[in-house]
Amino acid sequence: MRPASRWGGATPGNAAEVWSVRVGVKVEIYSDVVCPWCYLGQARFLKAVEAFPGDVEIVWRPFQLDPAAPTDESGLADAVLAAKFGGADKVRAAHARLRALTADEGLPYEPEAAHHVNTFQAHRVLWLAGELGLQDALAARLFRAHHAEGADLNSAATLTALAAEAGLPADRVRALLDSDEGAAEVSAQLAEARAIGVSGVPFFLFEGKWAVSGGQPTEVFTAALQEVASHL
Repeated sequence: MRPASRWGGATPGNAAEVWSVRVGVKVEIYSDVVCPWCYLGQARFLKAVEAFPGDVEIVWRPFQLDPAAPTDESGLADAVLAAKFGGADKVRAAHARLRALTADEGLPYEPEAAHHVNTFQAHRVLWLAGELGLQDALAARLFRAHHAEGADLNSAATLTALAAEAGLPADRVRALLDSDEGAAEVSAQLAEARAIGVSGVPFFLFEGKWAVSGGQPTEVFTAALQEVASHL
């Protein structure tokens, strides 16, 4: 399965005709909780969903920006970003840009406090949340915890507490993290992301056919939902 087309800023046409029958659109969101553009993109996308007159089924899919990140110790991310992207000045400039964009969406953003973590365990908990119908709530909680609160997502205790805040049973989360449950499923979904050509996130896959890549403005997501719905 490969995405057949992508939007970069389409405008909807004949929208009134589309809504004569209520339609539902499935959207798979490939993301990583440590990705600031995913944090921004999910807020913009959810605004489009709120204004969409049809039903939208959202499924969160895993992606790892740094699968080799440490799974135990977790220092601050800025030092790693500076080494990767050409120095502290470039990191500060990127933070300033995203701080302005997230502020426009009403999102708190404190990237200097963010930890460098391996997100595989967080994706396992998100997989469990999907089994329990709580993925949206957990994704939002993890994004905020990492990007605004300096939470250490390498910590099983932290993941359990955040999941509980999102409505997951704490004992169920602890049992998952104490086992290999969900690991095979997350690994398979990571492989599927590579197979369909996902190389960066966020990546929004509509009905398994059409895609929007990046944390686009809300208007782009609105146009995508309307256009996809017109083909259903």
